[in-house]
Amino acid sequence: MSNQDLKICKLQDLDKLRSAPTLNKKQSTILLNELRNLVKKSDWITIGIMAPSLQKGLNAIRRLEKKFKYKAMKCITLPSSEGPVFLKANQKTGEIHARIEYGLGEGILISCQNYENSLSSKTIGPFPLDFFE
Repeated sequence: MSNQDLKICKLQDLDKLRSAPTLNKKQSTILLNELRNLVKKSDWITIGIMAPSLQKGLNAIRRLEKKFKYKAMKCITLPSSEGPVFLKANQKTGEIHARIEYGLGEGILISCQNYENSLSSKTIGPFPLDFFE
């Protein structure tokens, strides 16, 4: 199924995807508004980035921080070689950990977290790496 065949009109439509789809402006606006509401209701977020390089992954995190006006997170663990990466960022701790990971799709995954244990966290995405531009 190509991206043109995908009907993406709500966050839930991303659940079945392994890699981020190409979104048009209208889709991006709708998804961002829905995501913004969920993020506002959470106490903090964790972010997973599947990217072809460390720099592209870090760029995606920096754009997300800017969009939501978060304090810049610090890179704690970085891979010692080049290649596709998985970055895990935690807004609560302010830490980013990255590792080389082959065979992943590409995109941004966001999990809204809450201090209240009875509220479950749900991973949303994948969003395109340039979604927060």
